[in-house]
Amino acid sequence: MKKKKIIAVASIGGHWVQLLRIAQPLESRYDVVYMSTHEKCKTMIGPNRFYKLPDFNRSNAWKMLAAVFKVIGVLLKERPAAVLTTGAAPGLLTIVVAKFLFRNTIWIDSVANVKTMSGCGHVARYFAKHVYTQWPDLADDSVDYVGNIFGDPSEEQK
Repeated sequence: MKKKKIIAVASIGGHWVQLLRIAQPLESRYDVVYMSTHEKCKTMIGPNRFYKLPDFNRSNAWKMLAAVFKVIGVLLKERPAAVLTTGAAPGLLTIVVAKFLFRNTIWIDSVANVKTMSGCGHVARYFAKHVYTQWPDLADDSVDYVGNIFGDPSEEQK
């Protein structure tokens, strides 16, 4: 039986590390395709397919145009059942494009955002089908909490 495909996307750095902790366990059940903003990330995913995205942020948003075309191309080629991201701007862009291509979308806000959702996380609420925080105090009607990348410390004590 053919596995459903997930595209997992994040910027290099902490977002990428968090994405790997979430997406790599899914590889036994899904065909996971990775996208990030640096070629070095390809060395961390074994034989899985990888696409490099142009990096951009608020201060160089003009670079987003090239990223839009790359994201559209990858989504049309791979035809994933879902897109999963832990963020930053390239992840948000992928969620937005995926929504307009009628794909399921999942935004997981960075564990670093302890007191408030990230700026991209706030925007993701309008585009992602599922939005998650990694801190219970940040959950509300539009953002769910189901745990974080560190696990539940109370479970480890049992």
